Amino acid sequence: MQILLILIITMGRIELTPKEKLMLYGLIKYPNFTDKQLSNKLKLKHSTVTSIRQRLKENEYIRKLIIPHIQNMGCQMLVAIYTNFNPLIPLEERIEITGKTIEVFEEIFFSVGEQDKGFSLSLSHDYATVGKINDIRTQTFGSRGLLEEEYPGMVVFPFDISKIYRFFDFAPLIGNNFNIKTEEEKNIIDLAFRHIKNVDFSDTEKNVFCMMVSYPEMSDSDIGREIGVSRHTVSRLRRGFEEKKLIKRISLPNLQKLGYEILAFCHIRFDPRNPPTMDNDEATTLMSDSTVFFASRMFEAVMISVYRDYDGYKSDMMKVMQILKENRWIAQDPIIKTYGLNTMIFIKDFKFAPITHKIVGCDFWVKKLLNM
Repeated sequence: MQILLILIITMGRIELTPKEKLMLYGLIKYPNFTDKQLSNKLKLKHSTVTSIRQRLKENEYIRKLIIPHIQNMGCQMLVAIYTNFNPLIPLEERIEITGKTIEVFEEIFFSVGEQDKGFSLSLSHDYATVGKINDIRTQTFGSRGLLEEEYPGMVVFPFDISKIYRFFDFAPLIGNNFNIKTEEEKNIIDLAFRHIKNVDFSDTEKNVFCMMVSYPEMSDSDIGREIGVSRHTVSRLRRGFEEKKLIKRISLPNLQKLGYEILAFCHIRFDPRNPPTMDNDEATTLMSDSTVFFASRMFEAVMISVYRDYDGYKSDMMKVMQILKENRWIAQDPIIKTYGLNTMIFIKDFKFAPITHKIVGCDFWVKKLLNM
């Protein structure tokens, strides 16, 4: 029995109880909720909520992130770049090369790779910076023999003319997986990255903002202690950031522990003669519960989805193709790249701190504290 238990833990397939599944969903769906609020929402005892939250955290089923909405501080675009690599070059060698030349750029916050492919997501102040990164990427890959025949693909989403419908929202995925029935919400659109107005921060606000993004698990008391302000000041600023939608808390599930196996990256180029209408958000019909990221502009979109197995992936992609062809939205098939969650490597795993510091700015001594 003990050997069997060790094997199950090693494989990451520990079965959650019904209450643990409900709590995991609740933590992902309502990341801002206190234990009391979750207790009322999920109809669970307050003590049960507190103990399960702690258990899920200790067993690494979930982790917190704070997403900075820095489009109101000078950040202008989100960029996706994907590349096919020479499979003869070892992945470890490629990562070592890119770690010194490409991944050092603050703009890149998410980057994954497999032996023959990879993709990254970036936030940038301007197109010139993005173009520079991609030029260095292409030059580095080409000179080292890492590239296959084609250049890296790049999709740019300027916030003023794009829509982010989902930004790593795992609630639909987890809810469907656990068969949790909840109230349908009419608003499925997350336009948090829409530019509204420019924000001017005081020095204290800059320092607190950067600390929150860098250390999402850190308490207000600890942040205040580190940068020399009161807990009350930190709490007040946190509430202000949230009310103005300058930050957003999200909870990330451990997909491997939950048995997911496939991540799919999809770049769709719409037919310029008949693209989906942006005003009516027609492109959202392409999303399913498996979609965790979806960004769209007039003539193209990028979608990232997660699946438990190949059958789920194949079924979902067939529905996407059916919608695209029935509406005559494409003139060529989408570019789809699949990754094994057990085999791909996270080169940058939601590292928002560097670009936040670059865009927002903070005191020199705070940067030193954050090892910047």
